[in-house]
Amino acid sequence: MLGVLAKCLPALAHLQALHLWKVGLTDPAFLSLLPVLAACANLKTLVLEGNPLPERSFYKLVSEESSLAHLSLRNNCMDDQAVLLIGQSLSSLRSSNKNLVSINLSYNHITDVGATHLANGLRLNRSLLSLSLAHNQIGDEGALKLAEVLGPFALTHTEVVERRRLLLEKEAQERGRLPQRHSELKGDRPASHVSSTTIDKLQTAKGSKAVIKKKEPTKKEEKGPVGGAAPAQPPAAPAAQAKKEDAKQSKKAVPPVDPKAKGAKGVKLGSKDKRSQILEVEQILEPTEMMNPLLEPAEHREGQVFLQGNRVLIYLNLMRNHISENGLKAFLATVEYQVSRIIPGGKGPTGLLRLSLAKNQFPAESKTYSRIQELMGPRDPLPRATRPEEELLTAAQ
Repeated sequence: MLGVLAKCLPALAHLQALHLWKVGLTDPAFLSLLPVLAACANLKTLVLEGNPLPERSFYKLVSEESSLAHLSLRNNCMDDQAVLLIGQSLSSLRSSNKNLVSINLSYNHITDVGATHLANGLRLNRSLLSLSLAHNQIGDEGALKLAEVLGPFALTHTEVVERRRLLLEKEAQERGRLPQRHSELKGDRPASHVSSTTIDKLQTAKGSKAVIKKKEPTKKEEKGPVGGAAPAQPPAAPAAQAKKEDAKQSKKAVPPVDPKAKGAKGVKLGSKDKRSQILEVEQILEPTEMMNPLLEPAEHREGQVFLQGNRVLIYLNLMRNHISENGLKAFLATVEYQVSRIIPGGKGPTGLLRLSLAKNQFPAESKTYSRIQELMGPRDPLPRATRPEEELLTAAQ
């Protein structure tokens, strides 16, 4: 079967999604499938469900080189060790997955330990938007870790050291750019200055020479013919010659081109125009570079460095786990913090827009849960009639 897939799948130029449900995949077959998936340039969605792998190789689908955007690994008997490898692939101190947008880990055997591993992976990951952990074995401890990473959290000593190193590198790069930019702007000023003054001098010099040439024939006319050797020139000839000289003078006396004039060609831009062009290019290039999360604005208090937390994740599904009132309080504090940080009309990450916590170990009349629903209701972009299919199935059980 893999031989057929290896020949067929890469040939499908428009293949965007692949579903493999209970195909009896083994670890060796999975490793053979990886290069086939990598050869599918436009493959963005992979559904690999009902295929347990004893060697826990699923993390290879979440590597930094993976181009997958949507990954579903439901019902694969994944334990905490398998999730540890996935969390490390989501982000580490020196690398992170920048393509994966959603991952579904529902219907597995993930406990508080696995939820902690995933929370560690979310610390420095700024691409994942959707995470589903429905129908697992996550309790309050795992819920606390997930809620903590979505709000302000303190950096570890290793992360603080790495942050300082990145700040020093950034400062050195900025210092290196300033002398180069200053020399470019300084080198442009003399060229623009010389071009304007030199043109004026050349125009005046050419004009004076033309006037001298025009006066010479008049002196000869005043002397007149000597000894009657030559007859006097008819009056029409000097007039014609004067017209030719006037035409030449008008061509030479063209005013210098204004470098700031609109549509001027062949003229170097002034230093101000050059500086504005450099700034415009820098503004275009900067948004394309993804900032390292360790360089995000930080707050220093109590001898620690706090980041604002992961506000890129917008959907978290924890339905049918073992979360009680204590876990709900942690999520309530996180939601209240994220709501308080929203700037009306502002750009950038907004935090959670949908949080699914139903069917856990707390009473249905819980005031904490009601408060979470009250805060999340206006933020939810999806109406109740269009809830995700997974939530509908989980709620019906």
